[in-house]
Amino acid sequence: MFNGRVVLVTGASSGIGEATALAFSAEGARVAAGARRADRLESLARKAPGEVLTLDLDVTDQESVRAAVAATVERFGALDVLVNNAGVMLNGPIAGADTAEWTRMVETNLLGSMYMVHAALPHLLKAKGTVVQISSTSGRVASAYSGVYGATKFGITAFSEALRQEVTAQGVRVVVVEPGFVATELISHNTDPAMRALARDMAAAMRTLQPEDIANAVVYAVTQPEHVAVNEILVRPTDQTR
Repeated sequence: MFNGRVVLVTGASSGIGEATALAFSAEGARVAAGARRADRLESLARKAPGEVLTLDLDVTDQESVRAAVAATVERFGALDVLVNNAGVMLNGPIAGADTAEWTRMVETNLLGSMYMVHAALPHLLKAKGTVVQISSTSGRVASAYSGVYGATKFGITAFSEALRQEVTAQGVRVVVVEPGFVATELISHNTDPAMRALARDMAAAMRTLQPEDIANAVVYAVTQPEHVAVNEILVRPTDQTR
């Protein structure tokens, strides 16, 4: 279905990013997989049924971002789909917070996805391609102890809608995917033991989503006919109440 088309996935070293890269490879795409933990990408490349280009990519570094896009286009000759998945979640109360963690979330989750879009957009316009933004239910409903994480995800939604309005008439589709609770390494990013314990308790109380569930949603959106734009997908575990 996706034979020969080129997909660039950020944050591909684990979780949703890895599952999405593998899902597109199974569909016949040529995949560029980027992450800071580039050593992990070799395992992904071995598992993938198709050709995978591994990229040492830090989305907070604009030079790294531009180099990754350039390497993808040099290797494969085009870029059809960008999946912005790289992100960190460092939850905790606002009072007494380490604001360096706020900066890290804003730079990775929000600015990083913006930098990737900026670098990739000329190629996506040429290809009439697709931008997929991995957001969160936290980008739809704010909650205590995830104020800054939620702010980055609300920001992704706003940026994505503005982008959609600018490029949809030129054939570029913009998709925002909002996962609920997914069994990934994301919760382990928290430096606050209380937040890690809370996340573990939440996970134990429900049948959590798996990374492959979100990857399937991404592939569904991107493989629709060109005249169909699936602009937003909210995917929660059945057991998740909010």
